[in-house]
Amino acid sequence: MIDFREPDLTRHPPRSPRVRLGGFVHLPRLLDKARAFVAGRQGDYIYPCPLDERVLGFMGISSDDFLAQVRTGKSDTQMLAWVMENVSPQRQPHEILAWSDWLEGVAPGDAGRHENFARQIKELAPERTDIVTTFDRLELDDYVSFGGVA
Repeated sequence: MIDFREPDLTRHPPRSPRVRLGGFVHLPRLLDKARAFVAGRQGDYIYPCPLDERVLGFMGISSDDFLAQVRTGKSDTQMLAWVMENVSPQRQPHEILAWSDWLEGVAPGDAGRHENFARQIKELAPERTDIVTTFDRLELDDYVSFGGVA
């Protein structure tokens, strides 16, 4: 059984980056990674990775402040309440939705990132042509890393 209060990311992946909390895409995954980091069980996952920093940047919250709140043992609901109290600038629900929809569809970006993205797809699932966004690649990597066959 997975204990999401103290995830062990050496045994299972964090939640999908597509899962939302309070409309924020990636927030549940960010919480899983931060909690695993605090517990010393982050495995190969990095907190804070560039995607984590992008989400926290939109919120106007530092990774250190976020981690300090995670260390207090807050639930997802409590963390969302804390985020909403501390998000800067204040975000309206439609802004969070639009930004989350945009982030979910983001592709690698510059040429170097595309090259790295293509290399990873070749390693994980060379015959797949449907892996086009960063979230697609993260989900594929999570799946293959824990025994899935792409």
